[in-house]
Amino acid sequence: MKTDSEHSRHPRPPIRIRGRGAASNPEGRFETSALETFDDGWLRDEEAAPNPATQVTDERARSIISRNDSPDVPFEQSINPYRGCEHGCIYCFARPSHAYLNLSPGLDFETKLFAKTNAAELLRTELARPGYRVSPINLGANTDPYQPIERRYRITRRVIEVLAECRHPFTIVSKNALVERDLDLLAPMAKANLVRVFISVTSLDNRLAAKLEPRASAPHRRIEAIRALNAAGVPCGVLVAPIIPMLTDRWMERILERAHEAGARMAGYTILRLPWELKQLVKEWLELHFPERAEHVLSLVRQMRGGRDNDPRFGSRMRGEGEFADLIRQRFAIAARRHGFGVTRSLTLDTAQFRTPRPASPQGDLF
Repeated sequence: MKTDSEHSRHPRPPIRIRGRGAASNPEGRFETSALETFDDGWLRDEEAAPNPATQVTDERARSIISRNDSPDVPFEQSINPYRGCEHGCIYCFARPSHAYLNLSPGLDFETKLFAKTNAAELLRTELARPGYRVSPINLGANTDPYQPIERRYRITRRVIEVLAECRHPFTIVSKNALVERDLDLLAPMAKANLVRVFISVTSLDNRLAAKLEPRASAPHRRIEAIRALNAAGVPCGVLVAPIIPMLTDRWMERILERAHEAGARMAGYTILRLPWELKQLVKEWLELHFPERAEHVLSLVRQMRGGRDNDPRFGSRMRGEGEFADLIRQRFAIAARRHGFGVTRSLTLDTAQFRTPRPASPQGDLF
């Protein structure tokens, strides 16, 4: 029988959870209480690693178009059909947004999801407003519009159907090959210069991707998605994003090469950001999967962020500053020139074709 000393409270160490990026569920920054999981000596081995299932809550959103004035992104409007993301990318800068829901940016972010089931209806209403000003809308600015639950909910597809009906320009950012499903909608819009797609690729290492972004499409499938989209006439570029120093930066040139071979002519990159709770989650992930280089990776991140974990300033938050950031910038520029890539900010989609949507009628299309 165990003694009291053997039953002493000590936190349970993080354990890798198959198919999930985060290894814990830390409280968000707005929580007033904290829960600590500890081993009291009675925990069975099969209970040591939680295996949370994905839970999806239908949400009736009050608005659907978000607007920003950031000089760091090439769009003013965006739509996020889902809150939370099942891809489970440990580096996702959107994780801290789950704290506003009194949920954890850790496992909750990738297991407790919200589907904005009225997104298409709201979009139609917002586009029909008399004062609406046309500007390209980005799908995927915060969470991935083609994450796995899109197969069942099809919210992104219904949003694109409204945009197609209205001849409204838009862009897509995703790391899921499911985007190929909607080629029947995307190809005609691309022909009219109304859509651009970007596929995010962080490395070409399947084993690393399985730990880093466990439920996103494998790297080779993302390259094939780039190929399929461009072959269908849909301009599709690549985003090497985010670049994690001493972990994924070695793949940058090879990703650009493979993407160019697949037809990509647009490319961009970002550097790892660690806002709010994300710094704790990434640190935990590094110590779990790459303990021998965890401190080195975090040290380089701080060097690119003026000595801090995160630098929220416009102009530097996406690309960083300092010697290592300059090296990444030079490497990217050289590789992009070698392959003849343009830059993402040179995009110009046609806004003149927009037509106001017909309001939904309770009588249907009788006339």
